[in-house]
Amino acid sequence: MTILNTRRKLAVSAAAAIAALGLALAGCGSQGSGSASNGATGSNGSSATGKPLDTKAYDKLIAAGSVADSATVDASTWASAVKKAGVLKVGGTKTSALFSLQSTDDNKLRGFDAGLSQLLARYITGEAKTDVSVVDSSTREAVLQNGTVNAVFATYSITDQRKQKIDFAGPYYVSRQGILVKSTNNSIKSVKDLDGKKVGVQAGSTGPQIVKKAAPKATVQEFQDDSQLVQAIKQGRIDAYVVDQSLVLGDVAKEPKALKVVGDGFGSEDPYGIGLPKGSDATKFVNDWLKRIEADGTWAKLWKLTIGDRTGVTEVPTPPTIAE
Repeated sequence: MTILNTRRKLAVSAAAAIAALGLALAGCGSQGSGSASNGATGSNGSSATGKPLDTKAYDKLIAAGSVADSATVDASTWASAVKKAGVLKVGGTKTSALFSLQSTDDNKLRGFDAGLSQLLARYITGEAKTDVSVVDSSTREAVLQNGTVNAVFATYSITDQRKQKIDFAGPYYVSRQGILVKSTNNSIKSVKDLDGKKVGVQAGSTGPQIVKKAAPKATVQEFQDDSQLVQAIKQGRIDAYVVDQSLVLGDVAKEPKALKVVGDGFGSEDPYGIGLPKGSDATKFVNDWLKRIEADGTWAKLWKLTIGDRTGVTEVPTPPTIAE
């Protein structure tokens, strides 16, 4: 299967997830007619489908992750340093409902990105131990360049500009752009309605360029992180927030009363990678590990637990082809 075909399958799955999200929320008392494209929203704030993450199954999956033999780790200077430290230092987030959310019960991070980082830590050190530094779109390269972290797991889009500063492993996931609005907003139903509106994007992300191309008459406002953008929507300071579909799913999952998704995914396919220090030997090591967890089914199990089960999507997508 070609890279394009695998990416299309992932993009279709993301779009299906958003549609499923709208349907699920509609079943919980939506104001729309039951699809993301017409702006369904709902009353259940626990998760996208009303089904919380199965933390026991998640923790069991992480604890069962494979561990590399000594020769594999010793062959990589980067991995050897991580093993010596006994912890994988990660740049990540703690507020992304589906990708990396800190539990209020036990303070543990769980989600698709969080799980991948924990599985990698276990593969290297024998324990799923990570030390997470919170990053946003404008700081992800810096923490890799100054050695604060060993890797960044943060729905991190692979771009040529970023590859001048850091290396990437992957891609491990592909998304497109989604539109988030206030639940009472009925003036925006698709990307064509963004012209003339105040549209928020994350600073340092690909958002400004995407909005400029899709809606050249929109007024673009940049914010530091996802939580600031969500707050701006709720307060009416911006009309819409354009961001990766994966984050759209997470935001509505957290606040289905206040927020809703409109329209279909748009823009070019957006491959996510694992950020790594420029010029290190980390890329080959991490890519080999990614291939391993994709082949043994761990990637699919993690996706199902953290995203599929919570958005009502039953078909596990095919992982994108890893760049060599």
